[in-house]
Order: sequence, then C-alpha cells, then structure tokens
Amino acid sequence: MPTKPAPTKDRSAVRTLLRLWPYVRPVRVRLSAAAFVAVLASCVGLVIPLVLKWMVDGPVADRDPAGVRLGALYLLLLGFAEALLFGARRWLVARPLSHVEAEMRADLYRRLQRLPVAFHDRWASGQLLSRATTDLMLLRMFLAFPLTFLLVNGVTILVGVLIMLAQDWTLGLVILGPAVPVMVTCVVFEKRYAQVARRAQDQVGDLTTVVEESVLGIRIIKGFGRHRSQARAFRELTRTLRGTELRKARLLAAIWGVIVTLPEVAIGAALVLGTVQVADGDLSAGTLVAFLSTALALRWPVDSIGFLLAMSQEAATATERYFEVMDEEPEAETAAGTRSTDAERTGLRFDNVTFRYPDAPSDSPPVLDRVDLHIRPGESMALVGATGSGKTTLTALVPRLHEVTAGRITLDGEDISAMPRRALRTRVAVAFEEPTLFSASVGENVLMGAGDGAGPQELERALSVAQADFAFALPQGTGTQVGEQGLSLSGGQRQRLALARAVVGKPEFLVLDDPLSALDVHTEAAVEAALRRVLADTTALIVAHRPSTVLLADRVALLSDGRIAAVGTHHELLRTNAEYAHLMSGEQAGQQGDER
Repeated sequence: MPTKPAPTKDRSAVRTLLRLWPYVRPVRVRLSAAAFVAVLASCVGLVIPLVLKWMVDGPVADRDPAGVRLGALYLLLLGFAEALLFGARRWLVARPLSHVEAEMRADLYRRLQRLPVAFHDRWASGQLLSRATTDLMLLRMFLAFPLTFLLVNGVTILVGVLIMLAQDWTLGLVILGPAVPVMVTCVVFEKRYAQVARRAQDQVGDLTTVVEESVLGIRIIKGFGRHRSQARAFRELTRTLRGTELRKARLLAAIWGVIVTLPEVAIGAALVLGTVQVADGDLSAGTLVAFLSTALALRWPVDSIGFLLAMSQEAATATERYFEVMDEEPEAETAAGTRSTDAERTGLRFDNVTFRYPDAPSDSPPVLDRVDLHIRPGESMALVGATGSGKTTLTALVPRLHEVTAGRITLDGEDISAMPRRALRTRVAVAFEEPTLFSASVGENVLMGAGDGAGPQELERALSVAQADFAFALPQGTGTQVGEQGLSLSGGQRQRLALARAVVGKPEFLVLDDPLSALDVHTEAAVEAALRRVLADTTALIVAHRPSTVLLADRVALLSDGRIAAVGTHHELLRTNAEYAHLMSGEQAGQQGDER
C-alpha cells in the first residue's frame, strides 16, 4: 500500500476549500450569477405563502370566485418563475464547472509528469487515479450544488424566519426553538464525518489499485490459478469500504434524525398554538396559513443541512487529497544554458558518485558508494555485477531519474545537474530491462524517442537496428495499436521496440539496462550485429548479464556492493578478477543449460 499523508485532525473545511479559489476565480462571474438566480428563486418561493394569506383573508373569506382565480393565477406564475430561475441556475453552472474540472485534471496530470521517480515509487497508481477521477467528480458536484445551496438555503432560512416573525413573533420564537440543538449537532457531525469521509476516499484509492493491478496482471493470476485468492482479497477490501460507507450513512442518518425531528415538533407546536390563537380571535386564519406555509417551505432548506454538510466534508477531503499531490515538490528546473559547440568531448564520467534513496534511513549504507567511472567518447562500457549491486540505480542517475546524493556526473565535461532536464534527455536515450509500451501504434511508441521532425525513414532504420521487422507484418503495419502495456506482443517483441525507441533519435549517449534479456539466441545475435554499428558512434553504458552482451562493449566495469571493483576488457577481467569470472561462468553455465 502507498505511503499516504495522515489526515489532519483539526483541519478546517473552509480553509481547505478556499484552496480551490485559483480554479474558481476565472468563472466567478457565472457562479455568482448562478447563486444570485438561485437566491432569487428561493425568495420567489417565499412569496407564495403571502399570496395564500391574501387569498384566505380576502377572496376566500369574502367568497369571491374571481379573486380566488386571480390568486391561483398568481400562484401559477410564481411557481413557473421559480422553476425557470432554478433551470437558469443549472444552465449557468454547467459549462464553467466542466471547465474547472478539466483544468484541475490537466494540472494534476502535468504535476504527475514533473514529479520525481521517487514520488511514484512511494505512491500506488490507484491512489493517484482516484484523485484524478473520483475526487474531482466530488469537487465538481460540490461546486455545482452544496457551494451554491449553502448560501441559498442560508438566505432562504433567514428571510423565511423574518417573514414568520413579522406574521407573529410568538409563533416565530416557537419555530426558532430547535435552532441551538441543531447547530450543536451540526458541529459534532462535521468533525466526525470528516474523518470517516477521508478514510472512505483513501479506501477507494486502495480498491482502485487492486483492480488496476489485477487487470494488468491477469496473465499471472490465471497462470497460477490465483483468481479465488485475488477475489477474496478484493472482497475484504470491499467489505472494509462497505463498513466505512455504512458508518457514513449512520452519521448522516443521526444528523437527519435530529434536523428533521426537532423542526417538525416545532411546526406541530406552532400549529397547536396558532389554532388556539385563531379560535380566540387573536390571529387571522390567513396569517396562520401563511405562517405554516412559510415554515413548511423552510423544511427543505433545513432538512438539507446534513446532506450539504456531508457533501462539503467530502469535497474538503477531496481537495485535501488533490493538493497532497499538487504540493509535492516537482523536479527542480535548471536554468537553460548555452552549450558550447567547441567543447571538448570527454564522454560520460562518474566522479565520486554516492546515492541513497530519499526515503532510506540516514544510517543505512548507500546504494552506490563513491563510484568513479569514465566512459570515453564513442566507447561502449558494459556494467556487470551481482543482483542488488546497484547497476540499474546507476543507469537511472544518467538521465536524472534520481538525483545523486554526492559527487557528480558529467557529459563531455558538463555537469548534468546544471543541465535542463529536457536538454539532457535529448542527448541521453534509455532502454530499460522491463520495456513499457503505451496504448498507441507501434510507430508512435518508437518515435517517442525521436525529435518532432522524425518520420518513416528514422522509424524504419530504428526497427532495422532492433531487428523489429516483425512490425511491418502486423495487421496495420507500424500503425497497429499494441494495446495497453503492449501485452498483445511477446516479451521479446516489446523489448525490441523499446530498443528501437532508444536508438531512433541517434543519441550521443545511450544507456541500456540489459536490453537483450528477452531475446532468443539467434535474434540476440542479429540485434548485436546491428547494435555494433550504432555503438561505433555512440557513448554507451550497457548493463549486461550475458557474456554475449558483454562482448558488445569495448570495456567492462564490475560493480560490487555499490562500488566499482574493477575495469578492463572482458578477457582481462576473466583472467584477473575471480568475482567477475564467477559471474560470467554462472551465466555461461545457465546458457548451456538452456540450450540443453
């Protein structure tokens, strides 16, 4: 499960929601207009009881049919105006709120692209996905409904209470009796509901992670017959989420029970008292009808308080979760500098490089410890070492997927930490051991590694180098969609396309992390022959496990326990370094066993 920031116990929902202002500000005029229209509609609704008072005390008491018909017409017009105004409010908010949601989603996606790899290592993808979908949907719903109606209902209740007090202040005080217990209940409910809402939304993120992993790993699940255990794990998560949702429902039911019951009791008491006053002649029947109609008109604004507070707390939690990502520090941008075309080429150099993962304990040994390594211009160097020695970590430092803890890495004498990442990554191409393809065409996946001007010729050359000519035989050739993660292709095909992507842009520096591990012997030999031509003009660092891959390189560096233990040619190290000879002999024995 991901590392998630703990919810703030004393969080202010209002302060949290105010962070949405930069997104709301561009559409504030339409939202303000929508709120004004909604307030006007509610006030129109409160005029209806006054018309009823006039009808009861006037035309009804005087048995005037024409007056009754006129009053009915007034009521019809007021109802039509109220409906029209509420429809106008909905029209006013639809477009700006879709714009706010789209902008927030785009900003979140841009931030995710700029956050360092260390962030993505800590967070599960499902947690991020739920923030981009469920949380933003909750925010749009909040801006569309609770934000407006907390204001509208507040104004409606205030105006309605003033109207009732103007009709009869004694009955008005009876209606106001439940106000204090209702407000106390709302404060208690808000604190408790905030915690449960946060827990539920985090659990939705965990559930999303499990679903995503199950879909991507469906071959493993089916291959090992683990669908029942996965289903049990999923049911456990859904059961936990269901319990949290039921807790939310119980809290909401409790506040609704208080908010609905107390005002109903007050209305009943006002009805009894008002009837007595009408019987005694102290109050007109029309006034009592108007008073009770106003009180009934306020039932929805009062009853909806719990619902609106619940939605507001969920929106505050969604805002908090959204800004947990947005507040993460992105990769620092380096000021763009001018690269001298006359600079001497010195190749790729690691000077006293030390690296420790950011979340590692401070007293833990570094993954890489004072690494010194020089790859000369146009030279290919193989990086060999036991599992866990730090080979992949070292290659990730070159394109600055991670930042060095100490020391420096230079390209042709220029410190990469002083280079803009965009400029650095146009000079350095990478191919990882686990090839990642996107839901796009073969051509689009490969040309992702080239500049904007690359076309069919560059694509064909890169596919040829990677021995990926199979792409031309696909149903739509290089325009064939490879599907999510490229799972419609074999492992070797995906690896060859990833290699083609690395070489398509003719990079100055090439970093390959065991690029041929999924290839058969014959394909590997063909790819190696083609790669030799590419490597002749490129400075390359190649993580290698097989002797055949090592032979692609001019020299070999042995990485042991995070340090460079030896550098030399393959044959020199075989003769002089026992650890290297042991590693290579193990690989050779493994290959011979595979062939048998």
